[in-house]
Amino acid sequence: MTDGDEQPPGRTTDGDEPRPAVEAADASADKASAADAVAANLSADAGVDDTRAETARAADVSADSAEVDAAVDTIAPAPDAASLPHPAARPAPYPVPLAHVDEQTRAVRQRRRWPLWTVLGLALGLVAGAVPGVLLRQSAPDAAGRSAAKDDPGTAAQRRLGERMLALLDRQAAALVGADRAGFLAIAEPAARPALGRRYAALRALRVTTWRPAADGVPEAVEGRPGEWRQAVTVGYCFVVPDCEPSTVELGARWRLAGTEPRLTALEPSGADPAGVRPWQANDLAVAVGKRVVVATTPAQRRKLPGLLAQAETAARAADRYAIGGRPPDRYLVYYAGTGEWQRWYGGGRPKWTAGYAVGVGGGRHDVVLNAQIVTPAGIDDLLRHELTHAASLPDRGYADRADWWLVEGLAEYAGADGQPVHRYDGLSEVRNLLRGGWSGRLDAVAPADDASDDRVGGAYGVGYLAVRHLVDRYGEQRMLDFYRAVVHQGRTPEQAADEVFGDPWSMLHDDCVAYVRAVVG
Repeated sequence: MTDGDEQPPGRTTDGDEPRPAVEAADASADKASAADAVAANLSADAGVDDTRAETARAADVSADSAEVDAAVDTIAPAPDAASLPHPAARPAPYPVPLAHVDEQTRAVRQRRRWPLWTVLGLALGLVAGAVPGVLLRQSAPDAAGRSAAKDDPGTAAQRRLGERMLALLDRQAAALVGADRAGFLAIAEPAARPALGRRYAALRALRVTTWRPAADGVPEAVEGRPGEWRQAVTVGYCFVVPDCEPSTVELGARWRLAGTEPRLTALEPSGADPAGVRPWQANDLAVAVGKRVVVATTPAQRRKLPGLLAQAETAARAADRYAIGGRPPDRYLVYYAGTGEWQRWYGGGRPKWTAGYAVGVGGGRHDVVLNAQIVTPAGIDDLLRHELTHAASLPDRGYADRADWWLVEGLAEYAGADGQPVHRYDGLSEVRNLLRGGWSGRLDAVAPADDASDDRVGGAYGVGYLAVRHLVDRYGEQRMLDFYRAVVHQGRTPEQAADEVFGDPWSMLHDDCVAYVRAVVG
């Protein structure tokens, strides 16, 4: 069962009320009926009392439903407009996606149980063990100016050709940001325009505000195909928010010379991009835009967007509390993936127990992907709080030590639990089973393997949750977050961080956390 069949509490969507509209960026969007276009454009502790917690959650959802209604804007597909000037871009390497060489696998157990888990696109260094991680990424360089060639400056003719190609990509970028579809397609050969038109529609639906191409070296001739060239390009981009710190994507531009003038024949995902294929590169998209969250899916699932957006807006308010340094993401971006998309977006290949993940894309952002085939209506709220907390709390480069898994996942599980009493946490039976066998009792060794059973995964997440919960009960949320920052962001060992933040030895605190876990599950 998927999560989009149920509307959030306090909200219904029918033909008589103002409907959130969804920006449909499918290939046939320009030919869709006006009604479809309108319908497809949505802008827009242990002692805590159970009743108080439920009341607070209901109030949050109702408030967000009202905010979504107020933010609804009915807009047709963006009309062509005069192209706008566009700033130069910056190349930047960046993080590997979740189940690739390194993103740390992370699962979130839904309080009302779903069959599988969620995996987190965290940055784990290449460490021993089966938990996927992520290569540490370097920060994006400043966007002032461009890089020319890398190691090989190429010939003078290659450099001149590369400059002409980059000038054309700049023109295309200005057209994209300026809602000039004809200008976006003008630099391309006719055969390339249908695919580029779909790319344009998806990016416009996501409300692209910045698109800064930069060449990675000089263009190279395609062997055996006279007049054809390929060029590596890095693009810095922003959605919704102007002047953001751009995320980055690596693209492969292909060109054919028409006389001396290059003509674009393809703008493809690059195999060198560690995050894999972005959803807007692979699919037509329908998009809903709220105050804090952008939610996107395929056109076939667009009806689920109003409910998903309202729930994500509520989850974002919870996740903002855990932003390290007090600076939440400018927007959270959530993709809702069907079966085919789940296997394709960001490289696919997640562990079998994955229901969702977050993957770093640069600029201090982590995109969130939910598995529509696994997520249930009963569990979507917990899952969104968990995943968006990762997006709010993780460093841009991810984290490098698998031994910190319990802390990263424990914080997200703590956020997902949303203040409910410990005895209502849904994974206690799995924790109990884990304690009976299969775990050494060390927090730094609790992370599950890719092929771990659902029960083993659930127990690991539960241990992380209970350990973090114990630190919060003992020292308060802020000091726990200071400890998290010292370990995950600043690279301190737990021993160093515990001494600096808590004033107590980690050896004692570790044993106290494990004792608390054992006491809770009996």
